[in-house]
Amino acid sequence: MAKSMIKRRQEAERQRNAAYEATLRHVFSVARPAPDFEHALDEARAGLPGYAIRDGALWRPKLKTRDAGRLRLAAARWLYARYPAPAHLEAIWLDTDELGAIEIALRKRWYVAVVGGGSLYKAGASEWLSRKEVHAFLAAPPGLTFEQAFWFAIALQMADDQATALRIARSKIARTARPDLAFWREVARFFTANPATAEEIDDLCDFIAEKSRADAAWSIKGRTLASLTRASNEWHRDVAAVARIEAMRRRVARQTGQAVTDSRWAGSPLANWTWQPPGKDAKARREEYAVVQLTSAADLVAESRAMHHCVWTYAGKCIAGQASIWSLRLRNGRDVGRLLTIEVDRSHRAVQVRGFGNRLASPDELKVLDRWAKAKGVALH
Repeated sequence: MAKSMIKRRQEAERQRNAAYEATLRHVFSVARPAPDFEHALDEARAGLPGYAIRDGALWRPKLKTRDAGRLRLAAARWLYARYPAPAHLEAIWLDTDELGAIEIALRKRWYVAVVGGGSLYKAGASEWLSRKEVHAFLAAPPGLTFEQAFWFAIALQMADDQATALRIARSKIARTARPDLAFWREVARFFTANPATAEEIDDLCDFIAEKSRADAAWSIKGRTLASLTRASNEWHRDVAAVARIEAMRRRVARQTGQAVTDSRWAGSPLANWTWQPPGKDAKARREEYAVVQLTSAADLVAESRAMHHCVWTYAGKCIAGQASIWSLRLRNGRDVGRLLTIEVDRSHRAVQVRGFGNRLASPDELKVLDRWAKAKGVALH
C-alpha cells in the first residue's frame, strides 16, 4: 500500500532531524582524556621504594583503557614483574576499597616477592602459612579471591581433597580476620573431618563467630557436627525471636510517636534488688541473691532459653507497659544461677512465678521472694 503524502513528509522530516542531530554530535563531541600512565606509575610505586626492576620512564604502554585499576596493574607488571602472578595476587592493584593500609602493604609485598622470583615464604608468608600451604596458595584454582586462595591452601593440607578445600575456601571462614587465624584453623579442621554443605558451614560459622565473641575461651574442639548443629539451630531461633521482638517494639514506637534510642524499653520503675544472707543462713561463702528486671529482647530470649519456658512471648506486654518480667538469681562467687522468672503487673502484683521448665517455686525460693516483695512493695499471690 503506497504511503500518503503526509506520511512521506513526516518520514522525510524525521530523517532530516536525525541527520542534523548526528552532525551536532560529530561537531561537538567531547574528546576522551588519554590514559594517565604517570599517575598509574606513581600509585604502583607507592609504599614500595627500591623494589622496581625497570625504569618507569621507559614504559611505553599501548593500553587504551582509562580504568584506574587496570592501569595500576599494568604499571606494577612493568615495574616489578619478571614472572607472572596468579590473579588473586594481582587483584591488589585492581581494588583496595575494603582493605586497611596494613593489609594493602602486605599483599603488595607478597605480589612483588612472587613476580620478582623470590620466596613468598621468606617474604613474610611464613607468619601465617607453612611451606606447603604457600605452594598451594600460589597454585590455587582460578576464580578465587585472595582470602579464598589463602583458606584453600590451609584446607587442602588438612583434607588432601580439592573439593573439600574449595568448599571451605568459599565459606564464611574465608571472611574472618587473620589475627584470629589459630581459632579458625581449628574450625576449618573440624569441617574437613566433618563434611557439611556450604550452606551448613555458613550457618554454623555465624553461630561459631558469636560464641567466640561472647567467650574468648570457647573452642570447637571435642564437639560433634550434630551437637554443633543443634546448638546453632537454637541460637538462630533465638536471633529470630529477638528480631521479631525488636520489630514489634519499633512498630509500637511508631504508633505512639516515641523514639527508639537503644535496645531497651522503659520497664517498671521498681529498682533491681540484691540480698546477702547472714553467715548463719548462707549456704556458701559470698552468696548473694538478686532480682533483676529484663528490659530487652535479648534478656527475655536468654531467660526463655535458660529456663526452658516461653517468657519471651510476654515481650508485647512489657513493651506496652502492661507487665514487667524479673529474674531471681543466685550468685556464688563467679557462678550465677537462674532460679525463678517473675511476671509483675502494672499494679506491682506478682501474677506469675515459675522456675526451670515452668516448675513452681521451692519453699526456700519463696522465702527469698517474700523478702524481695516486702522490700519493694510487690504483692505476692
